[in-house]
Amino acid sequence: ILRQIDTSTPTGRRNLAMLSLLYNSGTRVQELIDLTPICIRFEKPYSVVVKGKGNKKRLVPLDEPIMELLKNYLDETGLCRPGKERHPLFFNAQGGQLSTPGVTYIIKKYADMARFDNPQLIPEKVSPHVFRHSRAMHLLQSGVQPIYIRDFLGHVSVQTTEIYARADTEMKRKAIENAYPELVDSTLPDWSKDQALLSWLSEI
Repeated sequence: ILRQIDTSTPTGRRNLAMLSLLYNSGTRVQELIDLTPICIRFEKPYSVVVKGKGNKKRLVPLDEPIMELLKNYLDETGLCRPGKERHPLFFNAQGGQLSTPGVTYIIKKYADMARFDNPQLIPEKVSPHVFRHSRAMHLLQSGVQPIYIRDFLGHVSVQTTEIYARADTEMKRKAIENAYPELVDSTLPDWSKDQALLSWLSEI
């Protein structure tokens, strides 16, 4: 999706910085559009302060490549100048804050372009939350523990984060079934409907 962005225009460069940050930080779309330059820490360790649900703030670490994009973007837009600290980080043609439908529209445009090149890779519906979900899944697949992903995403409970762990297990199961269909016998009975078996399991 990011490869579809034409970075020869100021709007394209804004969109690349915005969508890259959306993925890299794992923020909700409202958290993203509420960001201002003062939220960004440009010295190492790079990070962004995100205001989540209930006005709770969390510190999210950022990678060096996204910081280069943000530095260039702020230089180009003049948001690095004094007095711009609380200006919307990503803004529309009138200088106002972008809306959730606006960000969704931008994502849809590039997702449609990417789907044309690779229809099997890009789902029919791509929302801002897909970027957050993808980041969480990639962190999990990289070996990051769910408790750290919980803090990264701003979840109140680790049980919410465990949804990603369950989803990952399900993806692996489906991948094995697709790779070795001969191992999957569709004629096997459904054990969940075997009352005798269920009664025995409840007693042991």
